[in-house]
Amino acid sequence: MKRVWPSCSTHLARALLAAISVCLLWPITAVAQSPWGRDYWPNVTLTTHDDRQVKFYDDVLRGKIVVVNFIFTNCGDVCPLDTAQLKRVQELIGDHAGRDVTFYSISIDPENDTPEAMRAFMKKFDIKAGWTFLTGRQDDITLIQRKFGLEPAGEKPTAHSTTIILANEATGQYVKRSPYDNPQMLANVLTGQLNPKGRGSGSRLSYADAVAVATDESAQMFRTRCATCHTIGGGDGLGPDLLMVSSRRSPEWLARFIREPDKMLAVKDETAMAMLPNFRNLAMPNLKLSEQNVADLMAFIDVESRKTMEARAAAQHGEHHHH
Repeated sequence: MKRVWPSCSTHLARALLAAISVCLLWPITAVAQSPWGRDYWPNVTLTTHDDRQVKFYDDVLRGKIVVVNFIFTNCGDVCPLDTAQLKRVQELIGDHAGRDVTFYSISIDPENDTPEAMRAFMKKFDIKAGWTFLTGRQDDITLIQRKFGLEPAGEKPTAHSTTIILANEATGQYVKRSPYDNPQMLANVLTGQLNPKGRGSGSRLSYADAVAVATDESAQMFRTRCATCHTIGGGDGLGPDLLMVSSRRSPEWLARFIREPDKMLAVKDETAMAMLPNFRNLAMPNLKLSEQNVADLMAFIDVESRKTMEARAAAQHGEHHHH
């Protein structure tokens, strides 16, 4: 079994891994108490999406509240969902983005992810200010992943960790979260637990509100896999509005597209290809759903569509009756 951590910092690595593997963030009252400063983090040189040279510790981490994830721009798997989730988090924290909180996406495929490729990826997602994409030497990026307690992907980028790191370097607070977490909960961590100055921000909901999600499995699946890009009656987002989608597409086509959009685009399915220009050529990722998952999602979308249509009809009837 290969060693994951450099031997020279084993004790610090283990301590950091323990700290960032929990969801509760324990405040550290004095900066000096945090062992994860300049002596822990590699100060390697990285290149930004706008072709600037930065130092990982001095320019990216030091003294900041940050969100860090690892991606590669040709990913057809969870990277697009990961990015879409963080885009929603950035929207939720409002003015904190770029001021109190900085987002960083680090490529694990530096050979292909040039600054130009990263800019094209950002354009697809309409990424706003306060979010920097970074690339660099493969060995340096691998070291950064290990310092965060993440297992590098090695020769297979598709095997990389999709874990999101939320951190306040100044206080030594670190936490790992999943890309499937509720974006509002991630926003609350960034503007609350990690950022005492942000407490009371209008972007935050109460804990009860933030975790009040449906227990039905299909509703949970829609929330964690689909809701970041799609609405049911709320208009187009990163992806199309799914209201009454089953009446606009054949069930067979819809089921196949939900399950394997990458394969349909690879064979240049006419309908799938026609949608791309309307959504900045942002392709839907393959979410590794089973046939039963897809059937459950389609049923959920149908039920929610009917509810939305009935609510609209009732509202129009009430308005007409009022007049």
